[in-house]
Amino acid sequence: MGDEVDGHEVDRSRSNLLTRRLVLCAGALVLASAGVAHADGDPDVGAGKCHVIKFCVGVGVGDGTGGSDGQAGGTGGGSSSGSKVQCKYTKVDPKPPADHPAWNGADPKTHDLYFKECIDSGGGTDDGWVVVPTGQAPAPQIDPRELAQRAVDSMTLLGPDIASPRATGTYTVGVPMWMWVNQSATTYGPNTATASAGGVTVTATAKVSKIVWSMGDGASVTCNGPGTPYTSSEGMAQSPTCGHVYSKTSAASGKFPVTATSTWSINWQGGGQAGQLTEVRQTNVQVAVGEVQVVR
Repeated sequence: MGDEVDGHEVDRSRSNLLTRRLVLCAGALVLASAGVAHADGDPDVGAGKCHVIKFCVGVGVGDGTGGSDGQAGGTGGGSSSGSKVQCKYTKVDPKPPADHPAWNGADPKTHDLYFKECIDSGGGTDDGWVVVPTGQAPAPQIDPRELAQRAVDSMTLLGPDIASPRATGTYTVGVPMWMWVNQSATTYGPNTATASAGGVTVTATAKVSKIVWSMGDGASVTCNGPGTPYTSSEGMAQSPTCGHVYSKTSAASGKFPVTATSTWSINWQGGGQAGQLTEVRQTNVQVAVGEVQVVR
């Protein structure tokens, strides 16, 4: 009974908004004649000469994309746009007269008319008329936020690449521990990727903004950078950027489970929009902490 824009099926409840805007009468859309009251007082039904317009409904659905898993042994996830856009296109057939405002100056002889209704998961809507050359379907609705998430997913963002503390190291109660991570595009950033669809291109850039270290002894340390590598010339000094001092040994459990959780802050732009996303990744390491044995 018309052209189907996309094969996906949308919940029929989504059509309620469209139904309220169009006067449905035995499979026909009735445009009220001039001087005649709008059906149910609905101001969205345009007045004009009386015409009966048959119609069919085609559906286009934009798909959502979730986050990817982080480094092995850690957890992925985090915050993303979470917006899923669903669009319906209602083709008007036969076509309204050339003086109908929906044509916006286009020639009905060479163009088709659709009514577009888009609803995202946040409750926002984007309705209006779409005019396309005859024989062509309306372009699918592209949500730049979804493209931004796809770009992020392609980056393979991982948890921190821990350089210290090392699982093979032995650490001592009361002696400052220096914590730092190795930096790469996938473990610290910056990391840039693009995603394109329907003529829209979005570029996203991700970088770790902070690392929270859970030390296994009940303490938590937040570091706003990768940390400073230790050198022997520092002696017993504490790290100027990221460190911890254990006050008890790990004898009871053998080793303390240390977890480093990185927060990836992502800026994106494209499709006339810009925004931010956040991803979280973790890495775990087991750390042995002992005491200095004094020989008398």
